[in-house]
Amino acid sequence: MSRYDSRSSDPSSYRERKSDSGFGGGSHHAGGSVRSSRVDLDGSESAKKADLDGLTPFDKNFYVESPAVAAMTEKEVEEYRQRREITVEGPDVPKPVTRFSDAGFPDYVLEEVSKAGFKEPTAIQSQGWPMALKGRDLIGIAETGSGKTLAYLLPAIVHVNAQPFLAPGDGPIVLVLAPTRELAVQIQEEATKFGSSSKLKSTCIYGGVPKGPQVRDLQKGVEIVIATPGRLIDMLESHHTNLRRVTYLVLDEADRMLDMGFEPQMKKIVSQIRPDRQTLYWSATWPKEVEQLARQFLHNPYKVVIGSQDLKANHSIRQYVDIVSENQKYNKLVKLLEDIMDGSRILIFMDTKKGCDQITRQLRMDGWPALSIHGDKSQAERDWVLSEFKSGKSPIMTATDVAARGLDVKDVKYVVNYDFPGSLEDYVHRIGRTGRAGAKGTAYTFFTAANARFAKELISILDEAGQKVSPDLAAMGRGAPPPLAGGFRDRGRGYGGGGRSWN
Repeated sequence: MSRYDSRSSDPSSYRERKSDSGFGGGSHHAGGSVRSSRVDLDGSESAKKADLDGLTPFDKNFYVESPAVAAMTEKEVEEYRQRREITVEGPDVPKPVTRFSDAGFPDYVLEEVSKAGFKEPTAIQSQGWPMALKGRDLIGIAETGSGKTLAYLLPAIVHVNAQPFLAPGDGPIVLVLAPTRELAVQIQEEATKFGSSSKLKSTCIYGGVPKGPQVRDLQKGVEIVIATPGRLIDMLESHHTNLRRVTYLVLDEADRMLDMGFEPQMKKIVSQIRPDRQTLYWSATWPKEVEQLARQFLHNPYKVVIGSQDLKANHSIRQYVDIVSENQKYNKLVKLLEDIMDGSRILIFMDTKKGCDQITRQLRMDGWPALSIHGDKSQAERDWVLSEFKSGKSPIMTATDVAARGLDVKDVKYVVNYDFPGSLEDYVHRIGRTGRAGAKGTAYTFFTAANARFAKELISILDEAGQKVSPDLAAMGRGAPPPLAGGFRDRGRGYGGGGRSWN
């Protein structure tokens, strides 16, 4: 039995003592006596290099290999990894777990997993859980919808349960940084669901809403904080919280945070956390910038890659691309909606907030139940739109890329790229809003002459995923001019040259 499993039946366990003693009291905690309580966010060397002297040691290795996993031969391990497209790097990599019971989670965590109805670990979970539970730093590269949130949250719950209680004035033990408000809120929903049996408290810190409720949560004491970088720095500078107790740090969608210009804020935040923390660094892609940042934040990490590090789309998504002119888009969209609208959720991506509002207004005038979400809307309105979309009351939602990553609506059946995005990474993330958790999905994309520079890379993504490429798109990939100079040609083949016809 693992160390933390024994805690669950111990009357002095975290969750049982916690309910009797509120904050837990006492000043001896994992944060120890950090040299200064001042929040120094100036990026100086002294802020970046915290001294380990005076820091109380803490436990972070909780993994005990189950007999079933221990009995796996190297050949069996290799075959399992090949079958699930798992690639690993690093010294002393643990074997993957093939069943939830093999991960060694305590019963109260397994009960929540059972309630959620999951059948078996996803690929990232099967390899990521033993890595994370061993207390080592971890780089995880996996596509959206791969189950990575639970890959870091369940070990986080185990980690918290092994630490001394929060004392008055303590900040969180677990910090999860996320690029968008939507993703942060969804992570907190999972943290609340799976942490409830341990009586763990979490809160979500993000901008665009009043600070009062967030400040009150922090002052009461929470073990897990999920935050966007800007609002967290605001809370630190205002002395509403501190990061001296953080021993488990998660950077989720690191590539997206870099895309959004958060690198300086990320560095400032990490500079406030003890250097012997455990850091888990998650990304869907692995460009040089993401790799360079990982080198700064992690020490001797494991690395697990699901699938290829090369950019690719989820194979559960059927992709259709049609070449159109800009002024044909709206009529093509209406024809598509007439063809596919069956009450399922349809997510339509636009490049601009203005475009979102214009197309949504036109759709509503034409009788389509559409709402829009983008960065200019208040958080309350965004929350309401998401709620209407998730419930199916408004099954059509238009969005800018604010919703491309982190939006986890379980049953989005169709994604439409009304405007092609500014990068192939964003294309993959947009269409990844469908086909989640093993479900099938379909993505439709309008491709114009202005997008011609993306044709070659887009064809590569379609080819890799086994999708058909229309002759017109193939010609554009070879550098031929778009086939629209004389007006739109009705090819009668539908999107991507196969499947349902839109024409």
